[in-house]
Amino acid sequence: MPGQLPVTGLLPLVDARQFVLRGCRALGPIEMPIDDALGHVTASAVVARSAVPPFTASAMDGYALRSADTAGGHVLLRVVGALMAGDEPRVTVGPGEAVRIMTGAALPPGADAVCVIERCVVHDGDATVEVDGSLGVDKHIRRAGCDIEPGDEVIGAATTLGPGHLGVLASLGIETVVVHARPRVGVLSTGNELVEGAAPLRPGMIPDANRHTLLAQIRRSGWAAVDLGIVGDDKEAVAAALQDGAARCDALVTSGGVSVGDLDVVKHVLDDLSGGTMRWMQVAIKPAKPLAFGHLAATGTPVFGLPGNPVSAMVSFELFARPALRRMAGHRQLERPRLRGRATNGLPRRRDGKVHFALVLVARGGDGGLEVDAAAGRESHQLRAMADANALAVLPDGEGVKAGESVEIMLLDAELPGLAGGEEFTDG
Repeated sequence: MPGQLPVTGLLPLVDARQFVLRGCRALGPIEMPIDDALGHVTASAVVARSAVPPFTASAMDGYALRSADTAGGHVLLRVVGALMAGDEPRVTVGPGEAVRIMTGAALPPGADAVCVIERCVVHDGDATVEVDGSLGVDKHIRRAGCDIEPGDEVIGAATTLGPGHLGVLASLGIETVVVHARPRVGVLSTGNELVEGAAPLRPGMIPDANRHTLLAQIRRSGWAAVDLGIVGDDKEAVAAALQDGAARCDALVTSGGVSVGDLDVVKHVLDDLSGGTMRWMQVAIKPAKPLAFGHLAATGTPVFGLPGNPVSAMVSFELFARPALRRMAGHRQLERPRLRGRATNGLPRRRDGKVHFALVLVARGGDGGLEVDAAAGRESHQLRAMADANALAVLPDGEGVKAGESVEIMLLDAELPGLAGGEEFTDG
């Protein structure tokens, strides 16, 4: 079988990741209204066609005047008009004159500075204004284009659009933006042993948890999750479900049936539908050693075959599927944030040639540093442990980490208790 590894072969994590990432490319660009583009990634740079602000305006409430008139430090000026934000200036400020002006209003011709209202004394029912102190040119005004000039690159390619970016686009009068489409990801569960929800369990039957977990991971990452349901161990039914999913989705995720020697029908079906190009890997990690990846030959749809144990499936999604799907969405930053913390209790392990990913709970310690506690239940079938954890501790091959030692962590939660106030915790 093409790409088949020997039963005893272990593929380094970095090689497995590179293989998967090479098989996923950014989805084609689409144009959408800016109000729908939050979280999307720009497919090309955005260049300003106009200036921001589009005209020279007052930065303060006060009086627009000629700075030269204040050279003596104290002057009485005749008020010849008033301007509110949105008014078109229809009066020119001449020598010895001033115009009452509000913040954001266009500066009238002839004026080159604004005296703030706090430094002005009005006389004769606002017919004249006394200005105390000299003012320099451009005092309290915003020149046209001082923020953005035509031709400026205001948003680079591969930028994840946030509220501020959308505000910049709106300030330029831009109503649509070209972004990468977000992937639609189908999740399929296969196996005669699986049942849905509260259906009665016969001996050997189990509720399908992986599909709901994976659908939630996809949604949490910001993509459209498509539930392809459960299909029994029937080759024709599995093939039909995968082909239906490929017709509706940009990528497919399955769980189970990817171990070496596994007789699950999904393996045989994927080999057939991929033209024999699916690669069945044994990755040098724990949990989530088995992994399959390839493309359906008819559509080119990427397929991520994840292990069946619940924690293994979640970890495999984080290490392989999520980074690849982020690439498809146009992101350049593919991995979760990685930080270092202090192990409050030991994270022991044995040498086995693998990188271990331990379920941990991370919180801010009294000294401001990150404290890392092992989550209860560390076996690959113990899904409750994954529910309690908010990070994975990365343990290279060796004897593990002792209490008090530094440990690398991969954050799984963008909003961790006790970790508020740091941009490194954003889910990006």
